[in-house]
Amino acid sequence: MLTININKQLGDLSLAVAAQLPMSGITAIFGRSGAGKTSLINVLGGLSTPDSGEICLNNQTLFSRQQGINLPPERRGIGYVFQEARLFPHYSVRGNLNYGCRDKDVAHFTKVVQLLGLAPLLKRYPLGLSGGEKQRVAIGRALLTKPKMLLMDEPLASLDLPRKRELIPYLIDLAKNLDLPIVYVSHSLDEILQLAEHMLVLENGRVIAKGSLQQVWNSEQMRPWLSAQEQSSLLEVSVAEVNQNYSMTRVTLSDDVSLWVNSVSLQCGAKLRVRIHANHISLCRIRPQQTSIRNIVPVSVIEVQQRDEDNHRQVKLDLAGHTLWANVTCWACDDLAIKPGLSLFAQIKGVSMTAADLAQSH
Repeated sequence: MLTININKQLGDLSLAVAAQLPMSGITAIFGRSGAGKTSLINVLGGLSTPDSGEICLNNQTLFSRQQGINLPPERRGIGYVFQEARLFPHYSVRGNLNYGCRDKDVAHFTKVVQLLGLAPLLKRYPLGLSGGEKQRVAIGRALLTKPKMLLMDEPLASLDLPRKRELIPYLIDLAKNLDLPIVYVSHSLDEILQLAEHMLVLENGRVIAKGSLQQVWNSEQMRPWLSAQEQSSLLEVSVAEVNQNYSMTRVTLSDDVSLWVNSVSLQCGAKLRVRIHANHISLCRIRPQQTSIRNIVPVSVIEVQQRDEDNHRQVKLDLAGHTLWANVTCWACDDLAIKPGLSLFAQIKGVSMTAADLAQSH
């Protein structure tokens, strides 16, 4: 467990973070520009010193104002990947990978090179690499120091869309195949949905939400961050069966509730995370019959919220113990007399997958 309880004044920003981050998977640090995301991981990596508080990584104290402890970056056992790759232009890829690596572990080098697909690049120099290739080398260099934790400060921010798509599968593989916690700073919700298992949201230097990605994404605190088109719910489900005739897979939320999604090549019992957009849900008082919609599930109304920007209301629903959000026009809401406690049926027009097999990364 990474325990953080620090305060630091940074100009007009007062950074005050108290949180515990798990030592597994990818934890995303999210917030607007200037919220304190980079400042926080600079403090974790020892590049900046808090005014007060403490930081503990498992049983090791990295910083404690009270105890007079402030380990320098090289003694913290933490790898750091910046927005820019920061490679040495006069070193080959192999030379950049080995820079600063005191323990030349051939087996570990081979594993990292294979994991990041760097073997064809080892003799090349940074000038001849794409942005995505440079970042893979930077990640490899950090991993070869055998860190206890990896910090990544918006590693995709400087890349164009094709290079981002190229790099994301490697990051997913890192989380699955290395027993290494990653703290990942990003202002891109799409990246976070694809990569993270846990999430911490900063606003003006303060933590406003933290927990599993599903828990934070479905929370009230995330509502203001999402446009009407982005409003959605995340659900963790299990693969139950495959319909070979129509290339569809049935996934379950509980013993009694399941959904059909596009076919996935996973065995029964594998975990998936699915995303359901609030605009893709319609609500009915009576279960529809003879409809093209495949996913019709019983729900109950938890809360109804007025949206400021248009003539819609956000309806918070309970689906087998999971939170489900639906955008409904005010007219429809009044016509159906939707209010807390009402039992309804939700027609779900589309379900998208945000991650592959989660079981491998847990």
